[in-house]
Order: sequence, then structure tokens, then C-alpha cells
Amino acid sequence: MTRGPLTPRMAALVIALWVAIAGNLSLWTELHKLAGENELGRNPLLLGGTIFLAAYGAIATVLSGFTGRRIFKPAMLVLLILTGCVQHFMIAYGTVMDPGMVANVLQTNTTEARDLLGLDMLGQCLLVAGPPMIWLWRLRLAPQRGWAAVWRNLVMVLVLLALTVGVTLSMYRELAPLLRNHLELRFAVNPVSTLVSTVSAVTKPLRKSRNGPLVKMTAGAALGPSYAAAAAAGSTARPPLFLLVVGETARADHFALNGYPRDTTPELAKRDVISFTEVRSCGTNTLHSVPCMFSPLGKAGWESRKAETENLLDVIQAAGLAVLWVDNQAGCKGVCERVPNMSTEKPFAPAADAAAKLCADGECLDRVMLAGLDERIATLPAERRAKGVVLVMHMMGSHGPAYWRRSAPDTKRFAPECATQALSQCEHQDLINVYDNSIAETDRFLGAAIDWLKARDDRYAPAMLYLSDHGESLGEYGIYLHGVPYAFAPEVQKHVPMVFWMDKQFAARGGTDEACLRKRRDEALSHDNLYPSVLGLMDVTTPTYKPALDAFAPCRGKSGA
Repeated sequence: MTRGPLTPRMAALVIALWVAIAGNLSLWTELHKLAGENELGRNPLLLGGTIFLAAYGAIATVLSGFTGRRIFKPAMLVLLILTGCVQHFMIAYGTVMDPGMVANVLQTNTTEARDLLGLDMLGQCLLVAGPPMIWLWRLRLAPQRGWAAVWRNLVMVLVLLALTVGVTLSMYRELAPLLRNHLELRFAVNPVSTLVSTVSAVTKPLRKSRNGPLVKMTAGAALGPSYAAAAAAGSTARPPLFLLVVGETARADHFALNGYPRDTTPELAKRDVISFTEVRSCGTNTLHSVPCMFSPLGKAGWESRKAETENLLDVIQAAGLAVLWVDNQAGCKGVCERVPNMSTEKPFAPAADAAAKLCADGECLDRVMLAGLDERIATLPAERRAKGVVLVMHMMGSHGPAYWRRSAPDTKRFAPECATQALSQCEHQDLINVYDNSIAETDRFLGAAIDWLKARDDRYAPAMLYLSDHGESLGEYGIYLHGVPYAFAPEVQKHVPMVFWMDKQFAARGGTDEACLRKRRDEALSHDNLYPSVLGLMDVTTPTYKPALDAFAPCRGKSGA
């Protein structure tokens, strides 16, 4: 215990030392592993010591910004609790707090947040925040005098910055290749990376808004020749009913359709679907992938954009078709703002019976999205429905870590299940079991969706395209969940399933050859292909359509219309 009073400046240096050691166990564990793999060079102790000094300097610099006598203790409490919570996620799931992860966290709804809470998080918070807070509670802070205190605080911040930069530069030749090979280390200093990433994530929308209004992409959007041909055919021609299902957290390598040895997709196999095996996502989290996959810009263009643009649904609606977004997730990330949309969180009378069976504890299984859907469609403008309907369903899918909540009891074929959010504490096979059950539930929903479409083929020409937003890590390389920055994310977070089904009427409208598509199922595709492929399938013409990226174009015009 400190005998006399300390200034907040000195106390901040002490707490920074504690945080550098106890609040960065993930970083030190990773460096220890890299040292064992001979990736810290010829003098790992020197490089490790350099990283420690640089981390301490960065942490102390941040903490020195809160050395006002009145705010010091409350600010330290908040920062220490934050450090403990972040360390829990870094250790338990192998995550890093880059701006994308922080933005994803900020958009997490209460249900998802509940799934992430647990005794492990409480334990980490107590480990990191408990001892220093007991010390602070008993510590007497020395008084500070006006501008003299401000000046001394500023000098200390500058000294700490100089220390951090100087130490980093002194070992730059050794640090540079290490950080290039292990980009995750750039976001590993806790809580500095969290605070910096939070500022970046919060200010990003403000930076975007200064670049002008929404960029229009709907100019020139129109319905193609198949609609005129259908009008000429009269009552015998049926308008298209296209269901686009945006999956959540599904791995392509856990779909039996793609060669996975477990039968996770029996319902889809019965319905003669086409599974595309080599599809890569735009991002590794929903906030990034969903708006990116609906964008006309593609991954590279979307990530370098200077302003927000209209998307696929805006173009389809502008062409004259009816559009409806149905959400069973944490929102559409801006994609559905300008089209009719609804969420399963809001009560809907025609779906009440299904909700009673499929919803519990504030969330619903995805099959509830099919309940009352005819009534929802009936609310769309009749003149648009007469031309065709595009439905988008945003699934809960396999969202973790509470995977056991993602499947119904009668879907759980693989046992025993991992039934805790502390995934690293589960047997690996139990984790695989519970995840595979969630994939089986997705299969069950997609099978039911296809049956729902088939039951309406007397009024429509139906088709369905399913595509997941990103994949998931299940303990490979010590990483769980998703959201690892794309540049160094494992393949399992980027390799996603894509499944297509159409009935004969839909195939005939566009002359789409199913046999041709089956021969092309192993070709490399990505989220970049979604925008032009849906436009092509729906025969919507627009200057933003890129035929070279239309995955179905090579197989259209090959069957009789």
C-alpha cells in the first residue's frame, strides 16, 4: 500500500503497469507462442521487452488523459472494466478489437448481447479491475493546483508519447516484419486498440456524411423483355416470386451438399437444389458483408467508397417490382431503409400461432419468417405484385456463441452439444455438434421456404437463392466466432455456402438451363456476383449491371421460354 498521497499522474503510471501485465494476457500469450515458433528473431527477450515498453507507454499515455482529480477514479473504474471485458473476448474467442469489430459490437442487439454474457466475463473483469480498484479506493490523491497541474500532465503525456515512439523505432527492423506477418498484433494492446477503434468506428459515419448525399444508382432501371413477353402471353404467364435468403454465420465446409461427411442438409438434398461450392464473402461480419454484398460497387469499390450508394433492392424497386425485407436478425445494416421491411421482433397477428411455437427468450427460429407471409405480401402495391415480387429474408442462422439456441429440439441430431457461451471450455466435438445442429436448422428452414414457394406456383414463377454473409471459426488456431479482419482472417470465416433452386416456370421465363448451372457449381464466385446475378435472374436492366459478374448469365437463353 502507498503510505502517502499520490498525484493522479503517478497513480496513472502504476495502474498502467498493472493493465500492461494483467490486462494484456492475450498479447503476452501470443508472443510466447510466436517465440516458441522462432518468429521473434534471434533475440526474442529483447523484442518482447521492447513490445512491453511500447505497450506500457501507449497505455500510460491513454490513462494520463484522465488525471483530473475529480474524474480520475471513475475514469479508471470504467477503463479497467472495459479492459477486463475486452480481454475476456480476446482470450475466449481469439478476437481483436479493430474498427470493424467495434462497429459490429455497437450494432449488437440485446439478444445477441445476452448470448455473450457469462461468468467468464465477470471473472475477467474482477481479475483486471478488482485489485487496482481496491488500491484506488484506499488511496489518497494529492491535491493539484490549476494550470500547473495541467502543464505537468501535458509534459507527462509528451514524455510517454516520446517513450512509446522511441522504443518502437529502436526495434523497427525487427517489429516491421513481425507486424506484417501477424497483423492481429496491431490491435492487441488492450484497452488502447479498443479506444482507438471505437473512435474510428463512431466517427466513420460522420466522415461519410460530409461527402454528400446518397449516390443514386437507380437511373435507367427497367424491366427486361421477359416481362413484355409475359404480358403478351396473358393469363398463362405468371410473375416471378424470387426469395433471396441472407444466411448468417454459415460455413460452406459444413454443408453436406458440398461434401461434408455429416448429413447436415437432408432437406435441401431432397429438393434438387444447386449448391455452389467455391464462394467467398465480402467481409467477416454482418455489418461489413451485408451492405457490401448488396452494393453495385463490389468489395473493392464498396470499401473505398467516398459516399453511400443505393443498392440492389433500390434498383429492383425502381424497375417496378414489389420488394419486401423480412428480418430475424439485428437489422438490415441500412440495406432495407428505402423498401418495405419488417422484423420478427414486432408482433404480427397472422404469425401469432407460429411465434408461440418458434419464439422463446426474445428470439425466434428462422421458420417464423414464413408465417403470415402471404398477408405481408398482400400489403405491397398491387401493380408491383402483378409484375413480380422479390422477398429478402435475413436469418438468425448459426449466430454464436449461443449455438444451442439456433436449433429446435427435434432438429438436434448431433449430440452431445456445447451448451455454453464459453466455447473454449467445451469439448471440440461438442462444439462441432451444436454448430452442425444449427446448420441442420438452416437446412430445415430452407426446405420449408422452398415448399412455401412451390405452394404458390399457381400464381407465381418461384425461385430461391441462399447466400451466407460470412463464415465462422470453431476453435481452429484458437479462434472462435467471426469478425477477424479480412486480411488475416482464416478461410473458414470467408468460405460461404450458396444454394439455388428454381421451378420450371422461372427457368422458362429467363431460359435458364439447370444442367448448365450444375456443371458450373465449382467455379470461383464471391459476394461481388450477387448484385449482377440477381438482376440477371430477375431480368432487370440497368447501366450498373455487369454481365461478366453474373454467375447465371452463361446458362441463360439455353432453354425454351
